[in-house]
Amino acid sequence: MMAKRTETATVTRPRRTTPSTRKAATPKAALDAPLDQAELDQAVTRAHAALGGRQADDGHWVFDLEADATIPAEYVLLEHYLNRIDPDLEQRIGIYLRRIQGDHGGWPLYQDGTFDLSASVKAYFALKAIGDSVHAPHMVRARHAILDYGGAERTNVFTRIQLALFGDVPWEAAPVMPVEIMLLPRRALFSVWNMSYWSRTVIAPLLVLAALRPAAVNPRRVHVHELFVTSPGKVRDWIRGPYRSVWGHVFRYADAMLRPAERLIPEKTRRRAIKAAVDFIEPRLNGLDGLGAIYPAMANTVMMFRALGISDEDPRAKAAWEAVRRLLVNQGKETYCQPCVSPVWDTGLAGHAMIEAASGPDGIAPEETKQKLAAAGRWLRERQILNVRGDWAVNRPDVRPGGWAFQYANDYYPDVDDTAVVGMLLHRDGDPANADAVARAREWIIGMQGSNGGWGAFDVDNSRDVLNHIPFADHGALLDPPTADVTARCISFLAQLRQVEDHATIERGIAYLRREQETDGSWFGRWGTNYIYGTWSVLCALNAAGMPHDDPMIIRAVDWLRHHQRADGGWGEGCESYEGGMHGDYKQSLPSQTAWAVLGLMAAGLRDDPAVARGIAWLGRTQGKNGEWKEEPYNAVGFPRVFYLRYHGYRQFFPLLALSRYRNMQIGNTGRVGYGF
Repeated sequence: MMAKRTETATVTRPRRTTPSTRKAATPKAALDAPLDQAELDQAVTRAHAALGGRQADDGHWVFDLEADATIPAEYVLLEHYLNRIDPDLEQRIGIYLRRIQGDHGGWPLYQDGTFDLSASVKAYFALKAIGDSVHAPHMVRARHAILDYGGAERTNVFTRIQLALFGDVPWEAAPVMPVEIMLLPRRALFSVWNMSYWSRTVIAPLLVLAALRPAAVNPRRVHVHELFVTSPGKVRDWIRGPYRSVWGHVFRYADAMLRPAERLIPEKTRRRAIKAAVDFIEPRLNGLDGLGAIYPAMANTVMMFRALGISDEDPRAKAAWEAVRRLLVNQGKETYCQPCVSPVWDTGLAGHAMIEAASGPDGIAPEETKQKLAAAGRWLRERQILNVRGDWAVNRPDVRPGGWAFQYANDYYPDVDDTAVVGMLLHRDGDPANADAVARAREWIIGMQGSNGGWGAFDVDNSRDVLNHIPFADHGALLDPPTADVTARCISFLAQLRQVEDHATIERGIAYLRREQETDGSWFGRWGTNYIYGTWSVLCALNAAGMPHDDPMIIRAVDWLRHHQRADGGWGEGCESYEGGMHGDYKQSLPSQTAWAVLGLMAAGLRDDPAVARGIAWLGRTQGKNGEWKEEPYNAVGFPRVFYLRYHGYRQFFPLLALSRYRNMQIGNTGRVGYGF
């Protein structure tokens, strides 16, 4: 899901550390004393009504998807690149950027995170473009922090390309990525077909920009020379570590050799390569949803059209610009720009929570809920991708389409995780109208299994790890390899269908999960924060597949979850766990994390365990009177160590699902080997 999912193949998993000492800040009776039946029913009823009230008239749900300062800052700079400045909008973005500035003077990648150099340079640049004085206290603090961390010359590749577009650094500050890459066949190592969907869509227009080297209009002539420790003209080591392997050093020297050679490429070849890039992009423009339906690809496309001399009034350019604008979230005084939108994912998750809540206490859903679920089912069926053979078909040419995208529309890039979640929902709903959709989803999911038994998010066997060591991939996220959480969801879906012929596929997936279990008993969460998310996902899959609860890997996972329960009865885990921090720990309990933990324990057969009762009590007693929960910390990840996300719907979907399942298991409405989610 960049999107949910945005990306890494070589993220170093943090080693296990000793858990921190937890302080019981809240008296036991206040939060984790067992809920009585009336309290439990009331909590489910309130949450069910609150989530139901957020459903759109056409049947779908969509919540805001928030990232860090990077995307809003890039949007401001895009307006200045194009000279399409909206002063009122930029002032609202400025308020947002100033509010999320960290105490360290710069901008973090998630709430209360450490200083991030690249995000801070972009945020500073954007605020200066908006009109903030360099002498303003917040700008002085930011500038000092940036310089203390090595200055703008030490930012990541994408930031240096942004600076090159504005003339603040030479184009030599970016690694060599000739547009002729677009001409390489799939079998070539550096072919775009060996990169992930998000990399492919971001890189294609970016390669054209790097070839044409356009200059931003920049009508206010805003530059950030003051952010450099060394004058850009004197920097001699733009391409440098830290390197994750010896390949990093090899590719650095290769970059140095390629740079002069690039000038020898014939003009005819360059024109053919640019045409190949445009020919790749145009069928995937995706209307008002944009290339890849993710911000960086969409923004790069807008700039590419301008660089190619295509009028802003051209239908392609107009649609591309409107697609970017649709990502803006206006909150009155503040505005930020989302990295993408998540309606299919949100609708699938909301549907699971709603149907679980509606299945008890008497097992009969009220008519209003049936109507809501029917509307969601219709909306989802209409968005199943049945006739477009997306990029995934390069590796699976004989598999029929049948997946769902993460966004409203993204036909070339259906999402494996979304497809499994939606497939489970439509199957559980039991509406005969869903049968064909579920069958096609099953067929596609089986076809997308990788050679090692696991599933990636968008591609199959997208695992050429060496590519993550080229200078351009300093984020370490160029690929889309199989992951435990996505694999677990696919197993859950197939197990829920209970088709005998799928047994071998499921067993291969379980073998992959067994190999992927961490030494401490948890599983890494690629698309959600983090080990609690991964462990919950896998335990649900193993339960759906009928794995005995005394299997050693389940016992170890249960022990790990119990060990990380906090003194107040809840669970929490920070994004720091992707950066060497402790697994499963945070400074506070969180609704989404607590729900994942209790769902995982219940999937392991521990519905009556005291740890589950305490977690359920924490959820019930931290619920607001409006039926919702508050959750400020980020709860998901696009690219570990690089890009984090806050799904605003997670604080609602998962607590409702956990509370409802707890109640339903008590009265016997949820079977031992039942629904996979």
